[in-house]
Amino acid sequence: MSVASGKIMVRSMGRQDYVTVWRAMQAFTENRDSDSGDELWLVEHPPVYTLGLNGKPEHVLEPGATPVVAVDRGGQVTYHGPGQVVAYTMLDLRRLGLGPRQLVMALEQAVIDLLAEYGVAAVGRREAPGVYVHGAKIAAVGLRVRRGCCYHGLSFNVAMDLEPFSRINPCGYPGMAVTQLADLAAVDDEQILAHRLADKLAGRLGLACVWTDDAAG
Repeated sequence: MSVASGKIMVRSMGRQDYVTVWRAMQAFTENRDSDSGDELWLVEHPPVYTLGLNGKPEHVLEPGATPVVAVDRGGQVTYHGPGQVVAYTMLDLRRLGLGPRQLVMALEQAVIDLLAEYGVAAVGRREAPGVYVHGAKIAAVGLRVRRGCCYHGLSFNVAMDLEPFSRINPCGYPGMAVTQLADLAAVDDEQILAHRLADKLAGRLGLACVWTDDAAG
């Protein structure tokens, strides 16, 4: 579905290996053209640390048996795992008239809007992109822009084991506190939350969601 029609295809992909989805994002972006529609992929990953283009290996303190994957998004190191909603944004930024900073703010604000519905006040931070509740990070943002189009996106901590974050310096900040929605409010099913987050983000982009359970490919 093209952006010209005011819609975005949303794919609910379930639990997927990180590298498989990352390579699929790259291929999607490489093969798209001016007529390609925009997509939003909702996914959950098995435990993995990802180190962005600006990432310093010393921020990975004690990964243990958890894989560490060097990737092509901006930012430093973060953790993905079960109980976290990940939303990947495959968007033609030129067509949408958005710059990278505007998209980061839209991603942050979608999470802030959703948290407000649970009575949780949150803010973004320009110097450290993401969403914070009382100084603790609840959502991380990282993007890659290629030929005016983007991929990667955001991760939102819902109801997960937060211990793996203690084995890194989250986003390159030693001792950064991390939180999740389940510690702040009664939460809905993770899939319901993911769908609500997609609606919030699409609204921030001026688009309407078209849903599919088909995996990308």
